[in-house]
Amino acid sequence: MSGHSDELTGPDLEIGVEASSVGGGKMIAGHAFGETVLLAHVEPNWFAIGAKCTHYGAPLAEGVLVGETIRCPWHHACFELRNGAASHAPALNDLPCYDVLLENDIVRIARKRTGGQLHGSGRRPRGSRAPDKVIVEPNPIIGPSSVLIIGAGAAGNACAEMLRREGYRGPVTLVDGDRDAPYDRPNLSKDFLAGTAPEDWLPLHPKEFFETQRLEILSGVTARSVDAKARTVRLSDGSTRSYEVLLIATGATPIRLDVPGGDRISYLRTLGDCRRIIDNARNAKSAVVIGGSFIGLEVAASLVARGLQVHVVAQEKLPLERLLGAELGALIRDVHQRQGVAFHLGRTAKAVDAKAVVLDDGTRVDADLVVAGIGVRPNLELAESAGVTLDSGIAVNEFLETSVSGIFAAGDVARWPDAYSDARLRVEHWVVAERQGQVVARNMLGYRDRFDDIPFFWSAHYDNVSIQYTGHVERWDETKIEGDVMKMDCAVSYIVGGQRRAMATINRDHQNLENEVAMENELLLKPPPPVTIQAANG
Repeated sequence: MSGHSDELTGPDLEIGVEASSVGGGKMIAGHAFGETVLLAHVEPNWFAIGAKCTHYGAPLAEGVLVGETIRCPWHHACFELRNGAASHAPALNDLPCYDVLLENDIVRIARKRTGGQLHGSGRRPRGSRAPDKVIVEPNPIIGPSSVLIIGAGAAGNACAEMLRREGYRGPVTLVDGDRDAPYDRPNLSKDFLAGTAPEDWLPLHPKEFFETQRLEILSGVTARSVDAKARTVRLSDGSTRSYEVLLIATGATPIRLDVPGGDRISYLRTLGDCRRIIDNARNAKSAVVIGGSFIGLEVAASLVARGLQVHVVAQEKLPLERLLGAELGALIRDVHQRQGVAFHLGRTAKAVDAKAVVLDDGTRVDADLVVAGIGVRPNLELAESAGVTLDSGIAVNEFLETSVSGIFAAGDVARWPDAYSDARLRVEHWVVAERQGQVVARNMLGYRDRFDDIPFFWSAHYDNVSIQYTGHVERWDETKIEGDVMKMDCAVSYIVGGQRRAMATINRDHQNLENEVAMENELLLKPPPPVTIQAANG
């Protein structure tokens, strides 16, 4: 998904517009100084910021104003109107900001502000990518003597970035066995695998960013064990690192199929995995994707874009039916079939040989390339060595603290108490991981922010289907459908106990964003839950 055209449209905001034409709670997109600009009126104040989200370039004028913030319509990033600060992932880079003048009922932009990034997340207590800018530390915070982050993926990177954004100047070290981290993992199964995005789009920050921010990254090094009493971590290079506070953000590993010929199967988790799949696809004519998950289907769409004949093998009757229901499952199947994908539903792979995948009914499906996407398992070995409480993941409280003092967990490994549903959740969403990393950073600095964000993820299939999902349900009593599913213009609400607990939309980005805000407002009316896991002493 790429940004809209850079063509300057709308009013010239250097000349200005009539203030009476932009009511309170409204915004318009225009331009000033050769740049696209968003003008917003939140009574009694006026604000002007860059008009495109710094994540993937979405037009913010199609987003939603929430107080003195603007939410991106595509992936729900949040920016502060007062200073352009990116306060909520997946956007990590700030927007340009402009001074606004109001004279004789004419509101106009006087100048563009200059200087480094502004600071403070502005969180309520409880991402075409723009070039990175230098973060200026306005009010240094003492904080812990040192921070060690194990895992430089979504959660780990967001934690390190937020520590600096909040003014922490102490030593921060990230450790990751992936030499390429941190990068935009959601793009691996989408545009990059499809060949429509270059590799230089993938890094979350240029190398200079980490040097400027004094963030040490140990790449290609893994953490072997934690001595929680001594507050040290033993690394694969034989060294030991000490910490005052530790974040375990070790992510997950793909589940592998144990079938004859399984060594032919590729799995997609890292940039290195993606490069190997692309290399193999160059000389392939046919591919079999095992698994009807979001990853599997996005891989199928990307391989179709590369000209391969693609088959999908899945044990479900409809792809994604367990997650989205029968109506959307049928739509997704039909969308892929119209692109030439052949489905083998209700089937499993029994074996893989040199030329084909053999199914459980004996069918042989030609396959020059085989890719499996059948789920992942959280990487818990390091957490186990630290002695933290495990619960099909790492059990954390509302502040993302583990049962061991000084140790936090975030991302795919963390199971946290969901304030909205009163259940304990562990979800494998990129945006959730980033937002958890941001909350951990603030709590390392003493803010005591509860993590109570509404889970959100997105999925793209070809050029005409964009799925967005807010909330989280594993089972539901009924669904309510607005719009026309088969015309790919709909919203599906998942009802539990008479209340909407999640919503999936097809090409209704604005409605999905409004649903997220509505769910947050419901949460504000609930009393805060008690802390469920107290950090132990020692």
